Order: sequence, then C-alpha cells, then structure tokens
Amino acid sequence: MSSTVTLDEVLTLAHQLSSVDKVRLIEWIAPQLERELQTSAAQKPRKSLRGLWQGLNITEDEISEMRQDMVIW
Repeated sequence: MSSTVTLDEVLTLAHQLSSVDKVRLIEWIAPQLERELQTSAAQKPRKSLRGLWQGLNITEDEISEMRQDMVIW
C-alpha cells in the first residue's frame, strides 16, 4: 500500500541533497513539468475577444479622439 507524500516532506528531503543532486532532480522534473504544462495549455481553449466591447455604444468619433489623445509627439 503506497502512501501519499506531501510537499513539505519532499522539500525537507530535497533540502538534504547535495547541490549536484538538486540539479539532477531539477533536470529530471523539468521535462515532466514542461509536458504537463503544454498538455494543460493545449486542452484549455482560449476565450475569444471578439465582441468584447459589444453593447458599450462606443462611436468611431470616440475611438478617433482617444487615438489622437494617445499620440506621443
């Protein structure tokens, strides 16, 4: 029967490692973490920004005015 290891336990053990073994641990974990992050990012669809300002009744004149205010001389 396997037991769950907590983060605190892992950190305590990692703290006891030599610098070389800490680097080896990071080299071993980093590729796994990268794959997991890529997988989770690929599965999560991005929300479309199309129609973000819909219903706010912003006119073309207001947009032009704001653009002119933003111009740096």
